[in-house]
Amino acid sequence: MSDNYNKPAFKKLLEKLQEESWQLELLISGFAIFGLFSAYDPLNIAAIEAENNGVLHEFIISIVALYSCVILLFNLLLHVLLRGLWIGALGLRYVSGDIDYEQLNYSEKFTKYLKKRVGSFDKYIARLENYCSIIFAISFLLIFYVLALTFTILVIVLTAEYVISNENLPGWLSKALGIPLMIFIIIGMFLTFFDFATQGWLKKKRWISKIYFPFYWLFSFITLSFLYRPIVYNFLDNRFGKRLILILLPVFILVIMLASLNNNFSNYFNERNSATSYITSDNNYLDLIDKNDELFAKDAAIQSKIITENYINVYIKLSETIEDNVFNFNKGLKPDKDSRGLTSDVVIGYNNGKNSWGNNRKRLDSIRQDYVKTFNKLYYVEIDSLPFTSDFVVNKNKLGFETYLPTQALDHGKHTLHVNYKTIKNSDTINKRMKSILFWYYPD
Repeated sequence: MSDNYNKPAFKKLLEKLQEESWQLELLISGFAIFGLFSAYDPLNIAAIEAENNGVLHEFIISIVALYSCVILLFNLLLHVLLRGLWIGALGLRYVSGDIDYEQLNYSEKFTKYLKKRVGSFDKYIARLENYCSIIFAISFLLIFYVLALTFTILVIVLTAEYVISNENLPGWLSKALGIPLMIFIIIGMFLTFFDFATQGWLKKKRWISKIYFPFYWLFSFITLSFLYRPIVYNFLDNRFGKRLILILLPVFILVIMLASLNNNFSNYFNERNSATSYITSDNNYLDLIDKNDELFAKDAAIQSKIITENYINVYIKLSETIEDNVFNFNKGLKPDKDSRGLTSDVVIGYNNGKNSWGNNRKRLDSIRQDYVKTFNKLYYVEIDSLPFTSDFVVNKNKLGFETYLPTQALDHGKHTLHVNYKTIKNSDTINKRMKSILFWYYPD
């Protein structure tokens, strides 16, 4: 079965499929473009949410998927455009045949130049066909390049986190294993990139290739290149393919730079400014956040920019920084094993012992209440210079803390709500400001 590719019948089938592949290319491109346009906004929102929530693994997955989506869209739209031009050229050839330079009746100089530079119409159609086929093939190859870069960075991070900085290993062992491994990976990363950019220069030199081979072998697994290596080498043995791969990097750097361009209307203010006592941000108002899927609460928020009720709803988002600060002031709350981070809902087995949820419910309730009391001692709110007693409770749906403040003592007009907290620095307790939120109070 594995020898079928050598049989004449199989080669004949491949040639037939090659001739008709343009139909499949257009069909796949059309469905893919529709799906990618539909997926772009959800992926962008997921990336913003993951970054705002500080969930690193979700942010990495979302960003990789988002960049893959952009790359595919760019390439497939270009492919459809060129395929449309190719189909139009085929239709024109059916009507008028090849280019008749004599019929154009140009001067001898222009006729010679056009025959040399433009050539026959059939050559133009063949060149368009090559462009379309290669661009379609390379579109999906580029996604593997994005994954290769992601996995390489991930391996470096995991080596630093779980080998060099692993507290469960003896210091000498973690350094003896981690540092050489890290050096090997970083050198291999640069060698692999250099070999890719020079289209295999390291493989061509006899002695250098022997040194490079262990890095090549390891990175074939890290970058998953064993899955797409035949496609790469098929590109490299074609002159046009080699040229296209060579210009890929500068082209995409140019596209990213063009996409990052912004028009600034001020030397001092732009949309990246943080909220202060004189700058508002829509991320600080819950009603605006609910209306816009791309907005998420950053640190703290209130219900609206204009307060008409006789209360203000203050929300503080729970973060690892807040929990670490609570642990610093109340050591008894810090668990023996930190369960924050990536976890699974899958539970293997059932335990009726003293560590079961039922037996621990009362103890957990007591710890949680102590957690909230400690939080209320550390985090407090001021409106202008008027302090309020903290009485925050936990909001489990939008994981964080919320409270309601009365507005009877406030004058009509503009006010600034400050969220402050206590923290330890150099063994001293100091007060710091987390967030300042502008609002206007105009009761009904």
